Amino acid sequence: MQNLIENLKEYLDPVNDGQLRSVLDELSAAEIAEIWDNFSNEESLRIFALIQQDKRSDLISELHIYEQEHLIRELSEGITKTLLNGMEPDNLVDLIQSVSPELRSAVWEQLSEETRRETTFLLRFDEDDAAGIMTPRYAAILGGITVAQALKFIRKTMDEMETIYYLYVVDKLKRLNGVVSLKDILRANDSDRIEDIMIRKVIYVHDDTDQEESARVLENHGLLALPVVDRFNRLLGIITFDDVIDVIREEQTEDIYKMGAMGGNTNSYLETSSWGLVKKRIPWLIILLVAGTITTNVLHLYQDLLLAAAFLTLFIPVITQTGGNSGTQSSTLMIRGLATGELHFRDIGKVMLKEIIVGLFLGITTGVVILTRAYFTPPGIEFLPAIAIAISLCSVVIFATVLGAFVPMLIHKIGFDPTVAAGPLMSTVIDVCGLTIFFEVSKRILTL
Repeated sequence: MQNLIENLKEYLDPVNDGQLRSVLDELSAAEIAEIWDNFSNEESLRIFALIQQDKRSDLISELHIYEQEHLIRELSEGITKTLLNGMEPDNLVDLIQSVSPELRSAVWEQLSEETRRETTFLLRFDEDDAAGIMTPRYAAILGGITVAQALKFIRKTMDEMETIYYLYVVDKLKRLNGVVSLKDILRANDSDRIEDIMIRKVIYVHDDTDQEESARVLENHGLLALPVVDRFNRLLGIITFDDVIDVIREEQTEDIYKMGAMGGNTNSYLETSSWGLVKKRIPWLIILLVAGTITTNVLHLYQDLLLAAAFLTLFIPVITQTGGNSGTQSSTLMIRGLATGELHFRDIGKVMLKEIIVGLFLGITTGVVILTRAYFTPPGIEFLPAIAIAISLCSVVIFATVLGAFVPMLIHKIGFDPTVAAGPLMSTVIDVCGLTIFFEVSKRILTL
């Protein structure tokens, strides 16, 4: 990759336009986007000017928003107009929704009437729903036509379609009746009617289906494209596999943010301002701070126990960290299972039984380790106190393991995102409960 960058920089002199264009012709839009950050604004503009026309629209869709804005501001009006009108409708909508308000007006003015119609149609829908990520450029035919007529239609319109692997069969009211693959059309006789070879049971989603659920449907059924219909079963557009990859990446980013106790949009780090990062992180930080102060109330409640057995203070970090870690492990497994559809709330009984068994093994193992550590190595406490700490840790680990599994499933059942039950939030809850268990178990064993 470094050699490629060096070669491109070497050819950036105007006298080497031919060599530079030859190198760029061999690269895909994704490959060019990957190295885009290595060039200055002037160099990137020169590279963009030498890229093939049909590759420019794909490239700008791959770039970060601040790079898109820079190109739109710097390119001539004619090039910008051709560029924007050549973009896929769903990618163009994403760009329009992302750029600054003043640039949005300029972009809108550059669009042709047909592109504006497509864009206006897509802008009606929520960007997080199935209709918000679909493209209106799909192949739809009537069931009564022949295979020969369908092939003629494909040859005529294939350059305008996002994909031609599937042709959707509709009636005169655009209601979805079936689907036929290009493979089946090529295999059939020219005189065969489409309605005789089409699949009538079509996998589809509604326009208001969540984008994550839409991605799961397409992935689970191994489709290259997924039709989107309205409540009257009228075909609105299709979701293609490349759109689903973007959705999966966005949803995973969102989940990771939530697991790290952060909110806000899923823009990349460099696209987000310092204030944007503060707004993303400060709300949950304050919530966790306030929740964490409950541990001071627990310590205050058991201060007489701590005065009588000061050695317990030494093991507070061990108890809270181990409990938090075991709870986070359980919640992570549950969240992943819920996200992939492997787990459902109806499995709660099996999950709880399994996690109790797992928690018991984990608790006994960590208890033995802390008993050995506390009794045989410095600070070298007496055997009974070491037993109290070991049993306390075992109890905390069992509790945290079961709680870490139960809470995400409960949150998912009531309709919220279970990822909020992982990471810092789970650790904070377990800290409070774990300390209480630690002190209560120790108090009873040591009879203090």
